[in-house]
Amino acid sequence: MSQQYRIYGAEMSPYSVKVRAWFRYKGVAHRWIVRSAERQAEFEKYARLPLIPLVVTPDDEGLQDSTPILERLETAHPEPSIHPDDPVAAFVSILLEEFADEWGNKWMFLYRWVREVDRVAAGGRLARTMLPAQEGEEHAASARALGERGHGRLGFVGSSEQTAPQIESSFREAIAALEPHLARRPYLLGGRPALADLGLWCQLYEAWTDPTPGALIEGRHPNVLDWIQRMLWPRAEGPFEGWSALEPGLMPLLEQVGRLFLPWSAANAAALESGADELRVELDGRTWTQKPQKYHARSLRALRAKYASIDDRSAIDAVLERAGCLEELRRA
Repeated sequence: MSQQYRIYGAEMSPYSVKVRAWFRYKGVAHRWIVRSAERQAEFEKYARLPLIPLVVTPDDEGLQDSTPILERLETAHPEPSIHPDDPVAAFVSILLEEFADEWGNKWMFLYRWVREVDRVAAGGRLARTMLPAQEGEEHAASARALGERGHGRLGFVGSSEQTAPQIESSFREAIAALEPHLARRPYLLGGRPALADLGLWCQLYEAWTDPTPGALIEGRHPNVLDWIQRMLWPRAEGPFEGWSALEPGLMPLLEQVGRLFLPWSAANAAALESGADELRVELDGRTWTQKPQKYHARSLRALRAKYASIDDRSAIDAVLERAGCLEELRRA
């Protein structure tokens, strides 16, 4: 039996490259397979949902959803660990990964599809990946159609004329906070990549590949750019740092989690529970409305369960309270 894993994914899928970066860091044998029309029957043999990435294990089992994939694989291949020994840093890493998956994806998706320059670029790249045999006008037509499809799906991640300024402001705030933090260390939590790196990196890597956010990163944030490129082939360069050394640089991100992400998460869950067609919540003094997202309610429950499983929460509670995160994580 082959000991090689297979990853069905796409370069333009943040969750696909997130999983691939884990495999590269661990040195676990794998084959990267671009999902395309030619691979569809093969994909459907293992996939429960029409989503990438799909990882097929050496035992011929299909795994989906990037965070559960990494949790499962980390158990099978624990070294070098992506979780710090410092319990505060370890939970902060888990929290930032969830923030990246569910809120950071709004950055990537908005920038990729809202402006024509980014939409045209992304549609062309996507068409070339999905339909590599097409040329000329056929390729151009597919690129336009995919660009318009992406633009039409902005609402699925909560992006609208009302919310777009807040999403873009959040992105700029995040990369500005990361810039001095990454000047002092190669990865978010020290000398080696953590779960938080994988989650945040994949969204910022995808943003970097698009014209508008790529220019923002390259023009003003060289340390973020270096980290983005380093994470394509991550490696252990030193130990994790303790939370006391990391707090000054990571607290601004945690404060975004407390001001924006967790209140949005709680409002989304409440809207689904009540059967509402729309969620409405005040985020940092601005009204946010969108259709509820079903998947995220499950991931919020999982996040709260991970918090509740910590035996001694006194140290992490002090940090979460300062960041404005504690109340929502304590809710059952």
